[in-house]
Amino acid sequence: MKAGKGYSPENLHYLKMLAKQYPNVQAASTEIINLQAILNLPKGTEHFISDVHGEYEAFEHILNSASGVVREKIDDLFGSSVSRTERDQLATLIYYPKEKLEEISRETEDMREWYRITFHRLIEVCRLVSSKYTRSKVRKAMPQEYAYIIDEMLHTHYEDSDKRDYYENIISTIIDIDRASNFLIQMCELIKRMAVDHLHLVGDIFDRGPGADIILDSLMAYHSVDIQWGNHDILWMGAASGSRTLVATVLANSLRYNNLDVIETGYGISLRPLSVFADEVYRNCDVKQFAVKIASEDEDHYTEKSKLQAARMHKAITIILFKLEGQKILRNPCFGMEDRLLLDKIDYERKTVNIQGVDYPMEDTDFPTVDPKDPYTLTPEEDELINQLTRSFLHSEKLQRHVRFLYSKGSLYRVFNGNLLFHGCIPMSEDGKLLSFSIGCKDLSGKEFLDYADLTARRAYYNKPGSKERQFGMDFLWFLWAGRNSPIFGRDRMTTFERRFIKDEDTWTEPKNAYYRYYNDPAVCDALLKQFGLEGPHCHIINGHVPVKSKKGESPIKGGGKLLVIDGGFCKAYQKTTGIAGYTLIYNSACLRLVSHEPFAGQAAAIRGNRDIASTSVVFERMEHRMKIAETDVGRQLQEQIDDLMDLLSAFRSGAIVEDHKE
Repeated sequence: MKAGKGYSPENLHYLKMLAKQYPNVQAASTEIINLQAILNLPKGTEHFISDVHGEYEAFEHILNSASGVVREKIDDLFGSSVSRTERDQLATLIYYPKEKLEEISRETEDMREWYRITFHRLIEVCRLVSSKYTRSKVRKAMPQEYAYIIDEMLHTHYEDSDKRDYYENIISTIIDIDRASNFLIQMCELIKRMAVDHLHLVGDIFDRGPGADIILDSLMAYHSVDIQWGNHDILWMGAASGSRTLVATVLANSLRYNNLDVIETGYGISLRPLSVFADEVYRNCDVKQFAVKIASEDEDHYTEKSKLQAARMHKAITIILFKLEGQKILRNPCFGMEDRLLLDKIDYERKTVNIQGVDYPMEDTDFPTVDPKDPYTLTPEEDELINQLTRSFLHSEKLQRHVRFLYSKGSLYRVFNGNLLFHGCIPMSEDGKLLSFSIGCKDLSGKEFLDYADLTARRAYYNKPGSKERQFGMDFLWFLWAGRNSPIFGRDRMTTFERRFIKDEDTWTEPKNAYYRYYNDPAVCDALLKQFGLEGPHCHIINGHVPVKSKKGESPIKGGGKLLVIDGGFCKAYQKTTGIAGYTLIYNSACLRLVSHEPFAGQAAAIRGNRDIASTSVVFERMEHRMKIAETDVGRQLQEQIDDLMDLLSAFRSGAIVEDHKE
């Protein structure tokens, strides 16, 4: 700060601004002491989740249980004094306080005694999970109406007989005035709030499962969260930005997997225009290649007529999608994806398509809206339909609110407390070098390209509608979704066309980027981390996107422990492949712990039978000492504040700034 014995004009101006908040030596000194004390507290617990894909019940349970942290605290406190059955019930009560309390109230004769015992236990759990935080931070997290009471109970020493009577009197009064249920619910919420200091969601909130909107509502209410955009998130962000191509993609995917609830019920978007169009234009068409996937347990809920209508809608929007994708590729030669222009490679007489010089027979060439001479132009009816559907996405208030949240709390990657978080990959070439891109930029790779891609993705939403910048931003979002070696797609090509029309499954292959081979090499991981300013034994890459095939013996730990893949199959559709229902990661002051989860039986079973998700926790890295806040990103920011305050003290004492002692 200092320039010789004095201060530069800029520094003195800054210190004078700081003095408005800390006007004298006493105020500055008090804040220095407070901040220094915080630096010596243990690091807060971080919780990492990835690839939830709309499975809101499993997600809510993992969030409520903090991947076993809450249950671990209960067992630490009561493992030798309370039965397993009662501990199970206490855990479920904390996870789902309102629902569980309703059940207990129906089945328990003496609720007064039950409340008294349960309040004691909840206070003990709350005291333990909040012990690593300052009293001020805990107080701020408390429900306002009970803050004083909870604060008193957390800091009462029960061994003192006078305090014990005081404590018991508080509990009795809460029960007597009929506030017991409300107080209990608030206590459970506070415990969950204090169990985890910060949540990282490493991509893919949307698609496959039925409740992406419910998950986003929960994330918006969460106390501290960041999000690394996954390819499915980018897809919906693009649709909400007004990209007709990505609107068509969202609808095609949702129809394919019979997952329309989030569109129609969650976001209030009507698909009637699409169903009317499909029934008129595709009524006499072959649509067997577009049959939607219906789970066996749901089969009885659908008539043959409704299945046929869904297949027509699926085919109608897919043909529109292929046309719009072709337009994007033609409009953006920098994408280097001309080989994905396939509508113009169809021979309708022979019913074949030429892909990279090879003719493949097609299962379906019944395309009433495709002009073979001009295959990528929409018919007037298709153009009006996709415009109408896109307006519905743009005018869905809830969707727009969720996407604004994704932009404000999200990014393509995040560096946080020594870890590099991203959903897909850092694109690499076959020879192991960083892959360069020239897409609206010039030869960018690694961190530089991710920074550019992040900014360009934001332009799709925030730049002026109709501007060239916004149009290119929307095109770029599509590239991120399906483009060759995109950092969040990470594959050479997306073979939707081949999967719909070609029987030969060899054409369905979507080769992964070379990153997914090289990330097994610790030296490669170290080099990638260094790109982002990270070095040292406790730095890691934390990845989602590619499910870990646990049942085939694949480990989520790569690169000699430098890289962790935490997509283990949250989505039910992937669980046959992975063998489990997802990985999560817990990073506290003592260790990093990987948790693998078995499939979730559902919220109703969890509440009624006190059934937790069966999980296996493995500590794979321990700290040499208990990590303090001083060693975290927040700690470094606090140290900068301390340094500035020390300079302010010096300025007060030298007379460069005059103290203000007004009351």
